[in-house]
Amino acid sequence: MEQTKELLERIKEGIQEKKGKNIIVADLTKIPERSCDYFVICEGSTPTQTSAIYESVEDMVRTKAHVKPTHTAGQQNAIWIAMDYVDVMVHIFLPEARQHYDIEHLWEDAELTKIPDID
Repeated sequence: MEQTKELLERIKEGIQEKKGKNIIVADLTKIPERSCDYFVICEGSTPTQTSAIYESVEDMVRTKAHVKPTHTAGQQNAIWIAMDYVDVMVHIFLPEARQHYDIEHLWEDAELTKIPDID
């Protein structure tokens, strides 16, 4: 659990470093049929920014928590980039895609925590 908390903190730092907005951490640990323990969801305003957030998260987690994602997807179009850290899934969206998929509400029993934006 301590390693997961460290991972969540480094993911948050990576997002905030590139001014990612509307960060939500969905705690799925009380849901029996979950695919992981946490979703971290955020958005960038352009594909360039979502790519920069992705690179920042990957670098921050690798250098400070010494973990690499097991799988990533979406880097080419940068509309929705997903990063799989086994216990934590990171979702980086453009605003329109985030609104369309609304994944923070897929798991209605999840506890949602909003992380303040850094301006």
